[in-house]
Amino acid sequence: MNSALMHKNLAAGRWFALSFMEQLGNIGSEVSRTRSAQGKDAARFQNAVDRALELFDFTLSDSRWRGRLWEIGRAREVFCDAISGGKEYGSSLSDLDRYFTCFALLARRNF
Repeated sequence: MNSALMHKNLAAGRWFALSFMEQLGNIGSEVSRTRSAQGKDAARFQNAVDRALELFDFTLSDSRWRGRLWEIGRAREVFCDAISGGKEYGSSLSDLDRYFTCFALLARRNF
């Protein structure tokens, strides 16, 4: 992962004002971008992967979700499995895209 922050506005505090649903919905946007670029554009794919991992890490560092760290960490682990071919868990970006879409829809519903 690139050592420079890609989501500077979010890292400055905005991320930590988002709800759990909003955070996971935003991660889902990067998962979707990763899925769209997979096998088509290696640079776009890697950039989307890096952005998704950064958002996962922001969420893992959000003290409000202390009781959900296992769940968030597992989702990150499954994402890493999916981008490397799904060899360990049989995971796919398509499945993860559907999973995270639910959070995006719930976040929109709460507005």
